[in-house]
Amino acid sequence: MSGRGKGGKVKGKAKSRSNRAGLQFPVGRIHRLLRKGNYAERVGAGAPVYLAAVMEYLAAEVLSNWPVTLPETTRRPESYLDIFSWP
Repeated sequence: MSGRGKGGKVKGKAKSRSNRAGLQFPVGRIHRLLRKGNYAERVGAGAPVYLAAVMEYLAAEVLSNWPVTLPETTRRPESYLDIFSWP
């Protein structure tokens, strides 16, 4: 008897938690920051996903309304670098 066990299933390509949740914000990085930041003794698996979703929603709301608040005399941004370098 060889003792190598049964033939297991072949795993597919790894998917990030952000990809699984359909988010652009990094769930893994937020989870690490919650653990390292001494906010609580333990951090659940769903907390960073929820926080990433809320942060992504707020960022989308702010950035979607941003060009509307500009005066007509100012130059419109051409790229995201123009948005983030805005005074």
